[in-house]
Amino acid sequence: MDDKILDWVTLAEKFSASGDPMSMRTAAREIFELDKNSAEGLAVMAEASLYLGSLDEAVSLAEYALAVDPKHLRGRLVEGGVAVKQLKLKAQLKIFAEIIDDAKAALKTLHERLNDHNRQFAFNRRKKTSADEDFQKQIDKEIFITRAILFKALSWSSNGLYLAGEPARAAANLLEASELIDSNDQAAELYSKHLFLRNYREMPPAQAKSLARRYNDFFARVTPFPHKPKPRGGKIHIGYISPDFREHALANFMLPLLRDFDAEKFSVTCYSTGKKDFVTEKLKSLNVGWRDLIGKDALTAARIIDDDAVDILVDLSGHSQDSCLPILAYKPAPVQICALGYTASTGLAAVDYFLSDKVCSPETLPNAFTEKLLRLDTCNLCYAPGLIRDMPATARAPLLQNDFVTFGSFNNFAKVSDDLLYVWRAVLDNVPRSRLIIKSKICSLDDGQAIVKDKLRKISFPLDRVELRPYSPDYLEQYQDIDVALDTFPYTGGTTTCEALYMGVPVVTLRGKSHGSRLGASILVAADVKELIANSPMDYMKKAVLLSRRKDLITAYHVGLREHVKNSALMDGQLYMRKLEQLYSEVLND
Repeated sequence: MDDKILDWVTLAEKFSASGDPMSMRTAAREIFELDKNSAEGLAVMAEASLYLGSLDEAVSLAEYALAVDPKHLRGRLVEGGVAVKQLKLKAQLKIFAEIIDDAKAALKTLHERLNDHNRQFAFNRRKKTSADEDFQKQIDKEIFITRAILFKALSWSSNGLYLAGEPARAAANLLEASELIDSNDQAAELYSKHLFLRNYREMPPAQAKSLARRYNDFFARVTPFPHKPKPRGGKIHIGYISPDFREHALANFMLPLLRDFDAEKFSVTCYSTGKKDFVTEKLKSLNVGWRDLIGKDALTAARIIDDDAVDILVDLSGHSQDSCLPILAYKPAPVQICALGYTASTGLAAVDYFLSDKVCSPETLPNAFTEKLLRLDTCNLCYAPGLIRDMPATARAPLLQNDFVTFGSFNNFAKVSDDLLYVWRAVLDNVPRSRLIIKSKICSLDDGQAIVKDKLRKISFPLDRVELRPYSPDYLEQYQDIDVALDTFPYTGGTTTCEALYMGVPVVTLRGKSHGSRLGASILVAADVKELIANSPMDYMKKAVLLSRRKDLITAYHVGLREHVKNSALMDGQLYMRKLEQLYSEVLND
């Protein structure tokens, strides 16, 4: 590549990293001044058009670039980006996978060229010339550009892989991407997402703990705030921090925290780092303080919390989207707890405790947490629906009309492991004429449905007995089409399980070997339907099959399960908060 063009492409890449597509276009025009047919200029202009939302222009320019150079990495990257915008899942996965392979090969070649040059230089024992320095600079720029393209392909592909039910591959790509970027904050964010996705598949406890602990390395230079011992007496100030005080699954578990606390002994402040909506307004109307931290950097947010003299800061996000953990790294409160929004260790040294329970984390399980475990003797979640939408009425079991059993899963398809699919197939094999409804976002795309069918076809799943339903706002009403819900494993449902039970649908779950894989069991214990908990995949299959043969029992669940759950510990906000507040008092005096 011409040196001057290389300089402008390097600059364009820096503009891309800083989110400045207009300056990318300027750089592209400068390249055209040097070579009006440059594939580099066309591809840079195409990428800028992609970011600006001009898809037709991006497609046209990328096609021109690839006509000049069919293997051009940036031109193909833009094609992949356009496929993302057009919801062409199969196309984007294929394009990004090929770019990743080719970019890695190109980097290997560049490093080999540089190493060969340096070896010859050392062998000849001569002084560096300006030509040597120019060669070094050229290779360094080409490496910089190629690494940047590889980074984008890895990052962008992870979203598609996750949607396609390949969380392990998505996690691996995020880990690689985190190692390619110079920004510590961005690397920490990518590694955080990597940790989140690792929860979707089985992992040995020691490995899970080790991977989580590595997250703390990103905050090695952070100086935690000092805290003086607080005099005893007065109210305990609890802070809840989350990006999800809004229409979000977590809203189903927030009301007890903000409504049912003991106002004589505790005060509560919410620290919101995310978007606002009608749910936010409902929560703000409760007897709690409110701080809007959206848009503030981690240090500024931490100072606000520290100034408020919070005694216990409870993080409700963990490593989920828009994590608040970088704020907690500054230790803005003397005691910090992770709860509700995440199912595994944060790995962050500044987080003192993780809220679990005696079902999710019995003493007999290997400890996979860097935090100290707080074990409630009821479920660590308390279900309180109604903030987001009115809950529709339950209905009679559909088998009464259909004369066959309909199983269903409304869980995120990324939670559907290959092992689980084999168990579901065994359930259908042993329940004649039964049906399975899979309802998930992946089924909203034609490509997504094709991917799911391919997975099922590979294990000889009876496709004629499976219905794939797209996501829809009326998904709760569609529980009226389900006789028995089948939970996912090893990453079980939380909100999905609670919603199914509340809609009168029994849920068969597997009690796993970690907090996250036992959450379904904890929910069922608190809901007092322990009979639906299996202890092995074979037991899971048998319970689902035996339940399918009990028409009377399924009918009874559909008629009475909602009232049963409403009167259970799973929905007893007062009981939940008294037990939780007891733990708060204990850790503050620990």
